Amino acid sequence: MFKPGSQLTVNNATAVLRDGLAAIAAGQSGIDVSAVAVVDSSAVATLLAWRRAAQQRGAALDFGVLPANLQSLADLYGVSALLHGAPAAPTSATDRH
Repeated sequence: MFKPGSQLTVNNATAVLRDGLAAIAAGQSGIDVSAVAVVDSSAVATLLAWRRAAQQRGAALDFGVLPANLQSLADLYGVSALLHGAPAAPTSATDRH
């Protein structure tokens, strides 16, 4: 199972994205992000790109339990459901207050 390092930030997101996409293309159905300790918004974008790549292949992708800091960013951006494989719930502008 592919495991990114302890950091997933703008500084290494391109390389980590590429490695994860290669793992998905090779048929892996999980990416273990449990050791990722340092994140920024690039981490969320990377996980979403991996999820999209797996869906395009018709495959499921499991991240396991997201580290608290990564889960917090996903919650902030409203994409937690997407990262956990559930369809996003529709929202309206009034739901965001």
